[in-house]
Amino acid sequence: MTNSIVSRQPGKMLRFALHLPTWLYRLHLGWLFGNRFLMLTHRGRKSGLPYQTVIEVVQYDNRTNTCYVVSGWGEKSDWYQNIRQSPHVTIYVGGRKLLATAEFIPLEKAAEILETYVHDHPVAFRELSGLFLGERVKPDKDAARRLTAKMPMVAFHPMQAA
Repeated sequence: MTNSIVSRQPGKMLRFALHLPTWLYRLHLGWLFGNRFLMLTHRGRKSGLPYQTVIEVVQYDNRTNTCYVVSGWGEKSDWYQNIRQSPHVTIYVGGRKLLATAEFIPLEKAAEILETYVHDHPVAFRELSGLFLGERVKPDKDAARRLTAKMPMVAFHPMQAA
């Protein structure tokens, strides 16, 4: 892996494909994704306007409804920078709308969580590493740790049903 991998931004076609799930959520079809994806509503750090982003959930806690996600483009992602400034957000997951608070997960805990994802979804991990890192990474424990250093993890802890 190279050091410049997180600086890659998506092209027009990829950006279009990445926005399709947002439209499904807006059409109230987010339940189709179950707990594998969530739609995040967050406030712009400069504008204060609401924005929506669909993110893959790398781990979902059924007991607490906590969703763990990683920022595909690292700390440069707009949604990541926005929640750094304003961690109170709304998430839509599994057909539910929840008010939540973002928690930035320390590297060691994030690596453990991502190791589980790598084990449970090796094909998705390999494909997503190619998409976000520009290189398909062999799905193993070491890859999870290296990826975590490039893609910070966030947990969304629901406060109450909205």
